Amino acid sequence: MVKPALAYLDIVREIKDAISLPMAVYNVSGEYAMLKFAGMNNLIDYDRVVMETMVSFKRAGTDIIISCHAKEVAKMLQRV
Repeated sequence: MVKPALAYLDIVREIKDAISLPMAVYNVSGEYAMLKFAGMNNLIDYDRVVMETMVSFKRAGTDIIISCHAKEVAKMLQRV
């Protein structure tokens, strides 16, 4: 598991390339709070940035994403 996830996407890729075990990332509460604050203050398009963040974890090679955004992401995916 890599924690915090967002700051170490390059490490996630290196680990994924080196091992065959499932790779997990933990999207820490500070990363969650940063996006929440920016969204509540209309500094970002919250839904788009959250989804791009989740996609970046997958692109880096993670198999499991642990995040406080999980329920919101599930709802966003149902709308698609």
